[in-house]
Amino acid sequence: MAFASLARFMLTPAAIGNFAWLALRIAVFVSLVVVPFGYAITDLHTDVLIGAGCGVAIGVGVGVRGGARSGPWTGILVGSIVGIVAALLAGLIPGNPFGRLAPPLLALAVGLIDGLRGSELLRYRDMARESFVVAVLLSFGLIPAWTVQGLFSTPFGGAAITLIFGVLLMSTGTALAAGLLSHRRTGWRDVRPPLLLVIGPLSIALMIFAGMYSGQFTDAYGLSNIELALWSSFFVVEVAVVTVVSFLVGRWSMIWLEPRLRIYGYLTDYLTVMWPPIGAFAVGYLTIILLFSGFYGMLDRFQEGAFEYAGSGIADWVLFSFYTSLGQEFGSAVPVSVAARILVGLHLILSAAWAVVLFAAVMSSIGPRLDQVARRHEEEAED
Repeated sequence: MAFASLARFMLTPAAIGNFAWLALRIAVFVSLVVVPFGYAITDLHTDVLIGAGCGVAIGVGVGVRGGARSGPWTGILVGSIVGIVAALLAGLIPGNPFGRLAPPLLALAVGLIDGLRGSELLRYRDMARESFVVAVLLSFGLIPAWTVQGLFSTPFGGAAITLIFGVLLMSTGTALAAGLLSHRRTGWRDVRPPLLLVIGPLSIALMIFAGMYSGQFTDAYGLSNIELALWSSFFVVEVAVVTVVSFLVGRWSMIWLEPRLRIYGYLTDYLTVMWPPIGAFAVGYLTIILLFSGFYGMLDRFQEGAFEYAGSGIADWVLFSFYTSLGQEFGSAVPVSVAARILVGLHLILSAAWAVVLFAAVMSSIGPRLDQVARRHEEEAED
C-alpha cells in the first residue's frame, strides 16, 4: 500500500490540526472496539491496556500514513484487529511474557499491511522498513502497560529500554520471514535477503541462548546444560513458527476482508442521499410512538383495568408504545380490555403502513440518485 508522506501534515497549523483530528478519530474508534473486547476476556486492567495501546498505536500509524481518504478506515481496521489479538494474547498468557507477546503482534501487523490492496512491499528493503516502523509503533503501544507495570521505575528505565530494543531487533526476523514468504509472488524484485537482515534473527537466537545460560534458569529450575539447550532451541523454533504463521494469517485475512469491507467506504455517499428521508421516517415514527403513548395513558386513566400491570408514568407508556410499534411484548403492561386491544391493533397497523408507504416513496424519489452513486463507484473501481 502506498502510504502518504507525513510531511504534508507539518506545513501549517491547519494541517497539524487535521492530522490531530484524524489521529483522534482513529484512536477513539479503535478503543471502542478493543476495550470492551479486552474486558470481556479478562478483568486485568494491564491486559486491556496492552490491547488498547497496541491497537491505537498501530491504527493511528497506519491510518495517518494512508492519508485522509482511505487512511481512517484502514487504520481502524488494522488497529482493531491488532488490538483484539493483543488483548486476547495478554488475557490468555499469564504474566504477558515479552517473548511470546511481541513476535505474533509484530508479524500480524506487517501481514495485515502487506495484504492491503496496492501494497508496495516488493523488496526485502521494503519489508525491513515496514517491519521497523511497525516495531516502533508497537513499542509506543506497549509503553502505557510497561509504565503501569513499573518497568520505567528503574534508573533510566533500563528494563523497558531493553524490551523496546528487543521489539526493534525482532523486526529484522519479521522482515526476513515476510520476504522469504513473498519472494515468489508477482512483482517481487529481490533474489536473496541482505546480510544484515539475516544477522538480526541470528542475534536474537544468540541472545535467547545467552539468556538461558545466564544462570537464573539453572538456579530457579535446576536445569542441566542439555535441558537448557533443548529449551532454548524449542523457544527459538517457537518464535520462528509463530512469526511465520502470524504473518500469513494477517496477510490472508486482509486479502479476504478488504474487498468485502470496501463497500463500507462508500456509505458516506449513500447516507448523504438517504439522510433526509431517513430523518423524515424517524420523525414520523417517533411521532406515532409519542401519540399512542398518550392514548394508552389516557385509556388506562379513564378505564380502570384496561391494562394489566399498567405503568405509573409517561416513561412507562412511551416504552410500551415503542415496543408495540416493533411488534414486541412489553412485560410491564398487557392490554386486557377490548378498547386497549383495539388501540394496540390500530397502533400496529399504522406503524406498518407508515414503514411500507414511506419506504416506497423514498425508493421512488432517491432511486435515480443512488444509481448515480453506484455508477460513479464502479467507474472509480475500474480506474
